[in-house]
Amino acid sequence: GRVGAFAFSWRRRWWWLAMADFCGLAHSIHLFPSISNGPPPLASSSPCFVTTRSSTREAVHLIRVCARGGIPDGASDMCEKEEDVAACVSGQGFTQSSGMLTNPLGCYKQKDLTLPLSGSWESSGNGTLADGLADVVDETGRRDRFELSPLESCIAHPAEREPGKIFVGNLPPWVTKREIVEYFRQFGPLRELILIKEHDDPEKNKGFCFVIYGGPDPVGSAFLAAEVDGVEFHGNTLTVKLDNGRRLRRRADERTVWVEAGKRCYRSKWHLERDRAAQNFRRILENNPSNKQKVLNAFNRIEKPNRQDFCLLVGCYAKHGDKHKARSTFESMCAVGIEPNAFAYNTLLHGYANARDMRAAIACVNDMTGEGIEPTIATYAILISGFARDGNNDAAEHWFQELKMKGLTLNAVVYNSVIHAYCKTGDLKRAEALLSEMEDYGIEANIVTFETMMDGYANIQDETKCIGLFQKLQEIGLSTTVRSFGCLIKLYTKLGNITRAMDVVKEMNTKGFSQSKQTYTMLIGGYVQKEDSASAFAIFEDMMKAGVKPDVVTYNVLIHAFCKCKQMDRAVRLLHQMEKDGFKPNPQTFTTIINGFAKIGDMKMALLTVHNMKKAGCPPSRATYHVLMHGLVHEGQVEKAVTIIDQMVTAGISPNERSFTILMEGYARVGDVGTAFEYFKRIKEESLKVDIFSYGALLKACCKAGRMQSALAVTREMNLAGFQRNAYIYNILLDGWAQRGDVWEASDIMNQMLGEGIALDIHIYTSFINACCKAGDMQKAMDTMHKMAREGITPNIRTYTTLIHGWSLASYPEKAIECFKEMKAAGLKPDGAVYHCLMSSLLSVAATARDAVYASILQVAVEMRVQGICVDLGTARHWESLLEKAEQQPGELTTAVSELFPLNWVDQCRKKEI
Repeated sequence: GRVGAFAFSWRRRWWWLAMADFCGLAHSIHLFPSISNGPPPLASSSPCFVTTRSSTREAVHLIRVCARGGIPDGASDMCEKEEDVAACVSGQGFTQSSGMLTNPLGCYKQKDLTLPLSGSWESSGNGTLADGLADVVDETGRRDRFELSPLESCIAHPAEREPGKIFVGNLPPWVTKREIVEYFRQFGPLRELILIKEHDDPEKNKGFCFVIYGGPDPVGSAFLAAEVDGVEFHGNTLTVKLDNGRRLRRRADERTVWVEAGKRCYRSKWHLERDRAAQNFRRILENNPSNKQKVLNAFNRIEKPNRQDFCLLVGCYAKHGDKHKARSTFESMCAVGIEPNAFAYNTLLHGYANARDMRAAIACVNDMTGEGIEPTIATYAILISGFARDGNNDAAEHWFQELKMKGLTLNAVVYNSVIHAYCKTGDLKRAEALLSEMEDYGIEANIVTFETMMDGYANIQDETKCIGLFQKLQEIGLSTTVRSFGCLIKLYTKLGNITRAMDVVKEMNTKGFSQSKQTYTMLIGGYVQKEDSASAFAIFEDMMKAGVKPDVVTYNVLIHAFCKCKQMDRAVRLLHQMEKDGFKPNPQTFTTIINGFAKIGDMKMALLTVHNMKKAGCPPSRATYHVLMHGLVHEGQVEKAVTIIDQMVTAGISPNERSFTILMEGYARVGDVGTAFEYFKRIKEESLKVDIFSYGALLKACCKAGRMQSALAVTREMNLAGFQRNAYIYNILLDGWAQRGDVWEASDIMNQMLGEGIALDIHIYTSFINACCKAGDMQKAMDTMHKMAREGITPNIRTYTTLIHGWSLASYPEKAIECFKEMKAAGLKPDGAVYHCLMSSLLSVAATARDAVYASILQVAVEMRVQGICVDLGTARHWESLLEKAEQQPGELTTAVSELFPLNWVDQCRKKEI
């Protein structure tokens, strides 16, 4: 009855077997498979029974008792009635049972054999329980040596066993990894499954595998799994055993030999040569990682690469964002029968994250879990960092919350990744909340945390908080780095305070820090922002003199500077210099140059640059095609821009809502409302996201065609779709009313903006002045100029151009000349549009007021000739007709103005005469 009650309360097969042996029903432990699998190592959290038969001493049983329970009632009484010795090891969760232990740290004596419970084993080993069982001393000092069976050898060196690892043998050769995972997952969460495959046929396995459990109790999970030894699995009887530590013992023995010999010893010449090839591969990978061909050749010289070698090569490709080669190497590793582990998947995942392909990254994680490998904290850190780099805060937050639910230990690396995501998008409030959460969890913020927050404050130009964090990290004893000063340089360059940025550079130099390529690049970018290409190039030369090699980003910033200043020849020369220095231009490099040519109207060179881009092995991106389409639309080549859509589809790039919006803006320029509406419908039909710019393009088309009622209908639909009118939409409507010269409607738009709390900027005022000029109300236009002056809004070139045009239409050339002089006095440089408008105004009245405008026409002609401004054939014909009215015979005015005509003007005149 006692045995039955014992087994019934615990319901575990090994308890039946143990009690049968207690009662003398068994002769040896080897008769019971569930026992001979071996127990887990002793731990303070796992109380155990140790029983020996004093007559034969042929069985040693180590039975694990759950830490939640204790010694079952009656177990100790049964031990006292038999000729056995029982010892109970106290531990966490242990409860004292009746009649056996009065002192948990005492001993139970039977005859002449003593098994102390703690601190007094005499052993030549490392003090483990098995050493004590193998070498026991009785009260008389006599040494009794136990002969250890295979069972006892499993517990002889518990420190050498890998916790939670079991061996599974006699597997069917066709069984898949997924099927094994599904079966053994019932005993606990799996950390890894290593299925050994045939070298010649990787589709088959060698009949055995290793299962490694994770979770809070991997040892308990492994012991539960060991119970199924002998179960039938797909027609085969499985052999399931706990890890015997052979692998770790062999490695420990090898290390011992290496230490004693003073050098590494190899089992054969083949192992020696293979290790030398592997070391050479690692050396090349460390010293010259950018030369991928050299790295690959070194890898190919390794005979039978192992998992670590494959992972290093995958990591090399992943670092450079070459996801295709990284995946190919990963698949090659699997093809030779090497099962990927969590580290291998994380390395591949890093490649997808660097390539900005987060969809493939998530698919990689799904493959990882499908193979029975649980994501580690490094997996989540890579995912969060990847989404942070893309500015996808929602996805980063999703994986961060999933990481918390998994119960994995959070660290500063994970928090830094999430904080970086919110800092990049400007959500500093959430970033500050995460920083406080770190402190609540007891995770100490490191220098990376502070620098990430400083970079976020620099992006939103919050000088007070950025400087405050810089001072705080110094107060708490963290050492400042180049990046810390770089955040301050970035802050001041964004604020346009280059002088203060240079002061930070001097402070950085006094503290022993040399400038990095990032700080040089930020300074170059600061001068580019101020349109000072000369100073930007001077910083670049200083960078070269200091021996700091620029990277692709530095070259891109400098190329952008030249393109912004319309110095396209220097931008192209710098591109060639970049290629000569061994830097491969990326899509952003070519896109910047294409955009530069498009802005100056040289679409021929823009298209040629696209051709050279493809020839250089750099496929155009979606942004490249958009820049090209925008340039063609700006030049009125809308139909040619439509063909770019077909090129995008051929290149495997799907057009998005921005692609169709650019075409809508092109048709809006010519007032083709019908075609613009067709592309608007296409955006909806292809399930693309209609944004505020799509509605804006539609409004421009309606306003250009003069269909203001249709424009108002579009705004009502926009409101129903959840888009509120902003300054961009109001400006389009205001331009539409201005083109019609409807001052009252334009004034009503401005009042609506003020009512909604939208500040009136220079663009709004200029549009209203244009409405006044169209209506001929120049007095109201000048009143608006005075109002701008009172509010501290400085007129720009477009404002003055609009006024000059207005005075010209009102036949007041002297007022137009006054505006022109006032513009130059304000430090604004007139452009071709201003000169064109002013000259047309003066020539239009030259026939009736020749003496009043004579000197001004000559002066404007000289300025245009000095600046190299040349008019087109259409303008030349118009001006020639006006000159013919002003001068019956070609005189000084005709000579001065005709020098502004195009070079082929003479040929055109001859053809006209013929």
